[in-house]
Amino acid sequence: MYIYLYLNIFTILFPLLLSFDKKVAFYKNWPWLFPAILINAILFIIWDILFTDAGVWGFNEAYLCGLYFYNLPIEEILFFITVPYACIFIYDVLIAYIEKDFLQPYTKVIAISLLVILIVVALLNLDKLYTSITFGLLVLMYGVHYYYFKTKFLGRFYQMYLVHLIPFLLVNGVLTYLPIVWYNNTYNLGLRIITIPIEDSMYSMLMLLLPISIYEGLRQRKSVPKQVPLPV
Repeated sequence: MYIYLYLNIFTILFPLLLSFDKKVAFYKNWPWLFPAILINAILFIIWDILFTDAGVWGFNEAYLCGLYFYNLPIEEILFFITVPYACIFIYDVLIAYIEKDFLQPYTKVIAISLLVILIVVALLNLDKLYTSITFGLLVLMYGVHYYYFKTKFLGRFYQMYLVHLIPFLLVNGVLTYLPIVWYNNTYNLGLRIITIPIEDSMYSMLMLLLPISIYEGLRQRKSVPKQVPLPV
């Protein structure tokens, strides 16, 4: 039963087909999208390999096709491509179809509140690798994002994050219910959103804030007109 592979196909199928929608024209942004996804995937694959080796999580072979890269099933590698693609597609669709950035006025309050929670929980659970590392890296990622962009894109990011929670609950719900991916509770808080570890929600935020930061950085850089030197 190749259920994990089917979940990857389900995740990317409609965003890929709709990438050629005239209003969004998402395919035109592929030159900035693919480098962002690639960098993000490399970093998360390295992290995934280390955590799998450490027994923080693992995979149920009954739901996999049997192809592996080191200790990771090929479906897990695809996950780091299909999910960012789908979510950045959602990000651009919302920008195209919802003119006003409704959350922009509240981005500082949201970010500061979230950072306080992340820092406190991470410091109080240093022995729980999944919790402390995920929350700590998300704090670091917020710092990097804010350094380069301030709150310019955070309103749109939060908007996308809220919408992405629907497929997040569906896909991660299946992954953790069967389970296709299992978690060692020694390394997490043991709190669940149904069957999904609470840490997954912040892991997902980190896995999306990083590529969107790179994506917007490349896109903004491309949109800045080059200065033509004046003739001497």
